[in-house]
Amino acid sequence: MSMLKTLKLVAAKPAPADAKGRNREKLVRYLAEQKALVAAHLAGEPFNATRVVTRKDEAGNRTRVEAPRHVRRGWFTDASGGLFFTLRYGAKPLELAKGMTAISVEKLEALPAVIDTLTKAVEAGELDAVVTVAAVERQRNFKAKA
Repeated sequence: MSMLKTLKLVAAKPAPADAKGRNREKLVRYLAEQKALVAAHLAGEPFNATRVVTRKDEAGNRTRVEAPRHVRRGWFTDASGGLFFTLRYGAKPLELAKGMTAISVEKLEALPAVIDTLTKAVEAGELDAVVTVAAVERQRNFKAKA
C-alpha cells in the first residue's frame, strides 16, 4: 500500500467522443488514401490497401491478419474527357456547394494538390456542416425498423 501512496491518484473520466472530430478523421483518412491511390496510379504501380481481420488457423485459433481490400477511385472522367474528383462520405458524394458535388481538375498530375487543399479544408472544419448532414442521412439507413 505504501507504493500507491507515492502516486498521485485522481478521479478522472475520459472526454466524450466528439462526432465532428471523428468525422473529420474519417475524411482525412479517405483523402490520404485517395492521394496514395493517385500516386500509385501515376507511377503505374498497383495500390494495395489492407485491413486487419480475424481468421481461424488450422488449429482453430483466432489470429489477426492483414487482408487486402478494395479502394474505390474518387476521380472520374466525363464524356468530354474532363477530370473530376468527388469527396465521398460513405458511398454518397458530399455536396460542396449548392448542387455541386465534384471538383474539376485540369490533369491527373494536379490531383494531389487538390486533395491537399481539401485535407486542409476538412481539418479547418470548413466541411463540418455538410458532413454532419451526410452522417445523419447515412445513420437513417442503419436504424432499426419497427
